[in-house]
Amino acid sequence: MKVVIIGAGVAGLGIGWRLQQAGAAVTILERAQPGGGASWAAAGMLAVTAELEDAGEAERALAMRANAMWPGFAAELEEASGRAVFYHRSGALLLAQDGAELEVMRARADGSLRIVGPDEARALAPLLGQTKGGLWSPQEAHVDNRALGAALTSAFLKAGGTLNPNEAAVKIEHGAVLTPYGRYAGDTILIAAGAWSGLLGDIPVVPVKGEVIALSPPSGAALPLFNSKGPVVWGEGVYCVPRHGRLLIGATVQEAGFDTNPTAPARDHLRDTAQKLMPSLKDWTLADHWAGLRPKSPDGLPLLGPTKTDGLFVAGGQYRNGILFAPAIAAEMADLLLGKGKVIPDFDPRRFLGDLPDE
Repeated sequence: MKVVIIGAGVAGLGIGWRLQQAGAAVTILERAQPGGGASWAAAGMLAVTAELEDAGEAERALAMRANAMWPGFAAELEEASGRAVFYHRSGALLLAQDGAELEVMRARADGSLRIVGPDEARALAPLLGQTKGGLWSPQEAHVDNRALGAALTSAFLKAGGTLNPNEAAVKIEHGAVLTPYGRYAGDTILIAAGAWSGLLGDIPVVPVKGEVIALSPPSGAALPLFNSKGPVVWGEGVYCVPRHGRLLIGATVQEAGFDTNPTAPARDHLRDTAQKLMPSLKDWTLADHWAGLRPKSPDGLPLLGPTKTDGLFVAGGQYRNGILFAPAIAAEMADLLLGKGKVIPDFDPRRFLGDLPDE
């Protein structure tokens, strides 16, 4: 079976790797560099608590499947690629802004989710200033998303896949993908081009810009529990992710087309908000500032399955959870393309096209 995948983000690479392992011949076409786009711009949280509070049953089930798969997925990927992805299940602390929000969080406390007071919150995240405490989720994890992209690229190539960077798909016709350099025919074509997927067909995905900053600590600062194995902290509408001795602060949400220019207002908002949570950050240095484009569908749910064109599939619309969903999407979309899986109705791309199959 020949498969052509458009897009070498974590979705396209993950699906391609699984297909190669299953014996398919896979070619991935990437408009820029593998592991770029939203996969590169993300912060790598596997946020089953913080990002999915209002999620529906199908999305929550996908998130929980993926979260359960992550330890094994990370270990297998590191073995296959020879590269670390820095997966750590170090928990997440969701801070309450006031007593009322703490009571709302108290209603969510169940099983491993529990309320912590100010002292325990500061023990978990020593840089915190004044706080009411919050909700502690010990099962949350994070991964180095840039290392993940590199590892998936290596694993896919080692499995025998073909990857063409800097080769943008411009048209799909008659079972083939056309680029400025050639024509690539496949038994199946998969669009996994993130925010750019909508440019390749009737795929309802729009780009949503997100900006992130990275702060570096003062020289010689003592930072207990502050490393890549530390917890993620959420509060005041931002997240703070420890990453190799720096702190990533994100992320803004803005529909601005395909603009990826970092802006001063976003930088200042992220920094000022993070300093409300951790006042000592005022002495930290701005080390980096970037922007990426999340792929969002009209209802905010993924698009995973066939389009109205025979042999043409899509894996997109992951919005804010592309890194979290990666192991499940890789396995389930590979099975679907091989004819062994079943489309989840809530994620069927045809739900927006008036072309859903009869049950």
